[in-house]
Amino acid sequence: MRYDLVIFDNDGVLVDSEPISNRILADYLTELGHPTSYEDSIRDYMGAAVHRVHDLVMERSGKQLPADFDETFHARVFAAFRLELTPVPGVADVLGKLAADGVPFCVASSGSHERIRVALRKTGLYAHFDESRIFSSQDVGRGKPAPDLFLHAAEVMGVPPARCAVVEDSPLGVQAAAAAGMDVFGFAAMTSAAELAGANALFTDMSALSALLC
Repeated sequence: MRYDLVIFDNDGVLVDSEPISNRILADYLTELGHPTSYEDSIRDYMGAAVHRVHDLVMERSGKQLPADFDETFHARVFAAFRLELTPVPGVADVLGKLAADGVPFCVASSGSHERIRVALRKTGLYAHFDESRIFSSQDVGRGKPAPDLFLHAAEVMGVPPARCAVVEDSPLGVQAAAAAGMDVFGFAAMTSAAELAGANALFTDMSALSALLC
């Protein structure tokens, strides 16, 4: 069906940031004495807000991460973004077609407002969004897999959840969209189809998304 709002995740959907941020997260946690592989980071933290890192480390080790963990982690990520980050191939064309067809869209990410903007500006995608269409887990009390962020974005954009489509690449994001009562399209470029099984449809090439959203 034709949707009244398309909600995009940011990391891994708009920008190819997951390999960068998960590499840095795994290295930093290991440096702090919490051995973590890149694969561990993808499995445990992809699509989640940073508070999940604190929660899982405490649960598993009984130890708190340093008070400056978030600041240091984000500084390392942003520095790498400014050097390495690129848009997901084909996503600019998808956004352009939605705009041409008059279909509203926004971004709703587990990342901080600063992270979203650093990423969108570096990749040239910021021009597709105005400030009223950027939503972060910082805006709500609970991050994914809770539905709060997607419901907040839909409410601000004035669209009922049932008329929204969400584009996600993480199991946590798919769970959140389903819990919000929204159709969800799983981008399985980095994540296996089995892990995104709760999605209404799966695709591995961003150029295929426009046809799915019709």
